[in-house]
Amino acid sequence: MRTFIGGHQAVSTNDFVELALGTPVELWLGVEGESEEERAARLDAARDILADNPSLPDEVSRVAAEAIEAFAPELFNVVPLVRPAVRRPRSRNGAAA
Repeated sequence: MRTFIGGHQAVSTNDFVELALGTPVELWLGVEGESEEERAARLDAARDILADNPSLPDEVSRVAAEAIEAFAPELFNVVPLVRPAVRRPRSRNGAAA
């Protein structure tokens, strides 16, 4: 079975992410062993993309949240923690300060 998104075939997880974001993942995360010059060029390209598409971070957050909800919904099960009571220091004679 083949999966096509917008006319492009997605054959791996990275393909799905790249097609969802419209940019390669490596642009944002970098690659192992990249030089300082390569890193600077990558970050410059990323800044240009964000300047052209200021809503991209919101879109990425939405895609990530949908993926988490679909494949690991238990991560969204948030339980509020009870704060412990604040203990007041006691004076030397045993009375509360």
